[in-house]
Amino acid sequence: MTRINGKNTDISDITFAEYLEREGYSLKRIAVEVNGEILKKQDYSATKIKDGDVIEIVGFVGGG
Repeated sequence: MTRINGKNTDISDITFAEYLEREGYSLKRIAVEVNGEILKKQDYSATKIKDGDVIEIVGFVGGG
């Protein structure tokens, strides 16, 4: 089981790039933390989501 933003899911063995695209995230406006470590954007395509990962995806919001 993988935990993404506090929700358990049965997703694994796809890359972060595939997951983020499928879920409609804008790569320019997010940060991804995997098991307590920030994942570099250049690694999204090469890093697969694994069973047991704890993932937080945070979006940046501008405003004034």
